[in-house]
Amino acid sequence: MSLKRENKTSLKKIAAGICCALLLGCAGNVAAQTEGVTGTSISPENMERFHIMEDSMMLTIDSVYNAFIPDTRFDYCQRFVKQLVRTLKIEKSYLYGFDKLKEKINITVPEDNAFRIFNWDIAPTDNTRRYYGAIQMNAPTLKLYPLVDYSDEMKKGAEDSVLTGGKWMGALYYRIILHEVDGQRVYTMFGVNRSSPISNKKFMDPMVLTADGPVFGAQIFNVKAEGLPYRRINRFVLEYKKEVQASLNWDEERQMVIFDKLVSQVNDPNRKYTFVPSGAYDGFKWDTDHWAYQQDIISIQNLKDGEAPSGDQPAK
Repeated sequence: MSLKRENKTSLKKIAAGICCALLLGCAGNVAAQTEGVTGTSISPENMERFHIMEDSMMLTIDSVYNAFIPDTRFDYCQRFVKQLVRTLKIEKSYLYGFDKLKEKINITVPEDNAFRIFNWDIAPTDNTRRYYGAIQMNAPTLKLYPLVDYSDEMKKGAEDSVLTGGKWMGALYYRIILHEVDGQRVYTMFGVNRSSPISNKKFMDPMVLTADGPVFGAQIFNVKAEGLPYRRINRFVLEYKKEVQASLNWDEERQMVIFDKLVSQVNDPNRKYTFVPSGAYDGFKWDTDHWAYQQDIISIQNLKDGEAPSGDQPAK
């Protein structure tokens, strides 16, 4: 086995160990989901405990990101996980907002407030990045689902797979949109993954919460799977060149998702790491029970010398 492969395998084992720590940390404190946390306030004693624990986590997460010796960042990450679980075990933890911690990690909540996701990443080397996450349900006693970064195993077929058992296409989430499909709540998770040294990915990943935990991937896009013309994709992935910026986000004015239409700089659709924005935009609009693809929401503007753009551009 090559040294590069050994290092990669070692990183996976460490990452899996951290996720196991997260899972074991909440064992014995898992309860069936009910109507959510009752009461509207945290006791003064527990509020003081939350403040102390949050301050400790702030110090640890700084080391997760910035430790001088990169290999030690996993150790700090494991410490952070234990601190997080210990804090979430405090009574009515779901009511605590973690306002300081939000400045360091992503804490994302859907509009129905059914859960929240704690979400961060580690860059142990210039060319590696691992993602971590945990879903805390809005329940009277702690119900926590750890997420295991499975993006390395999803180089091919990322749009076609359905992930269960805590497996997850690692990302930092920046938006959640809720819809109901056939009486079931489906959360479209907007995330970004920068783990590849040559490309980045942004994606829309549907998530359904079941009695056995979260399921990622669902056929709620009217887009055919590549090589599988009779099936729809389970998630929409936008992969593009490392050095460029590409947008994929909700546009409030148009009431739809807008994203950059990408083209290959070398005219090779199989080399996603050569894709860059073309200047035009496509999108998705929700239609009853699925995201309907919309082409040329904003077309390419051919400007004459000295002519300014129209300004009709979506936010990145």
